[in-house]
Amino acid sequence: IPGYGDSPPVEMVVTAQGRRTFLEHVFQELGMQRPVLVSPSMSGRFALPFLLAQGDQLAGFVPIAPVGTKDYTAEQYRVVQTPTLIVYGDRDTGLAPQALQNLRHLPEHRVAVLPGAGHACYLDKPEEFHQALLGFLRQLK
Repeated sequence: IPGYGDSPPVEMVVTAQGRRTFLEHVFQELGMQRPVLVSPSMSGRFALPFLLAQGDQLAGFVPIAPVGTKDYTAEQYRVVQTPTLIVYGDRDTGLAPQALQNLRHLPEHRVAVLPGAGHACYLDKPEEFHQALLGFLRQLK
């Protein structure tokens, strides 16, 4: 994610609009059409603006306790028709409950809770994470 960790700051990603545009450019450069967007933690700052503005360009959305869910209203989430698999670890008592509370307004969602997993649930329980993800992917059109 530009500007996080050891990556250099990028002026474009200062605003939600800029982050959405950045992600759009990534998809274009990679030649992706109707990808499934998997969004763990900090990547929510990029994925959520894209989902809310251009969710119809995604085949699916997989938020994993993303940040930034409280920045949008229930009404904004309700208009998104993108199939969504909300994933979190039951030991993530910080971000996961807040994300679930907000993301549950997405009309086409289902939830996968990974028992015994923390915030990085895909690292804590990779087998269970992949089973949930593959099950979701198989059901997409």
